Amino acid sequence: MTDRIRAIEGLALVATLVAVFDGVHPLGDQFVQNDRDATAKGMHGSHLVYRADGSPVEENPWRRGKEGRTCTASAYGRRSVSRHVASYSAVQLASTLAVTRTLGYRVPATALLTGAAINAVTHGILDRREPLLWLAEKAGKTGYIKHATVVRKAGGEGTEPVQDVSGPGTALMELDQAAHRAIGVAAAVVTTWITLRKGNRP
Repeated sequence: MTDRIRAIEGLALVATLVAVFDGVHPLGDQFVQNDRDATAKGMHGSHLVYRADGSPVEENPWRRGKEGRTCTASAYGRRSVSRHVASYSAVQLASTLAVTRTLGYRVPATALLTGAAINAVTHGILDRREPLLWLAEKAGKTGYIKHATVVRKAGGEGTEPVQDVSGPGTALMELDQAAHRAIGVAAAVVTTWITLRKGNRP
C-alpha cells in the first residue's frame, strides 16, 4: 500500500468512525439509557439509599427484605453509571460493526475494543459529574454553568418547581455532550491508527 493510498484509507475510516460515534451518541445517551440511571448516575455521598430505587433510607426507614437492601449514594451512582456505559457501549459497538461490515471493511477487534474502551471509560468518568465540574472550572465555565440552568416540575400538580443544573437544556449538559463528542474523535483516530498499523484490508 502506498503512503498516499494509506492516507486516503485512514482519512476515510476516521471520517466513518467519527460519523458513527457522533450519530449514535444521542441514541445511546438519551434513548437507550433508562430513566433511573439518567437521574442517579451522578449521585455521591456516604449516606444510605435503597438499592432498589436509590431513595434515601432516612425518608422511609421501614423497608424490609429485598426492598430493604441498602448501599451508599456513591455506590448507587457508580452502579447506575456502569449500567449506562454498558448499554451505550453496546449500541456504539454494534453500530460500528454494522456500518463497517456493510461497507465491506473489517476493523480488527483490537482496534474496535480500544476505541470502545476510550469512549466507555471517559463516558463513565464524565457522567459521574464531579470530574466534569472540575474540568469545567479549569476551563473557566463556572459562570456559564450557574447561569444556564432550567426550572422543572418536581413531581405532580401542586409541587414546587426545582432548579436543575445538569439535565437537558443546561450548560453542564452542553459541556458534557461537547466533551463526549471530542473524545469520540480521539477514539476514532486511535481506532484507525491501530487498524492501519495492523495492515488491515477491506
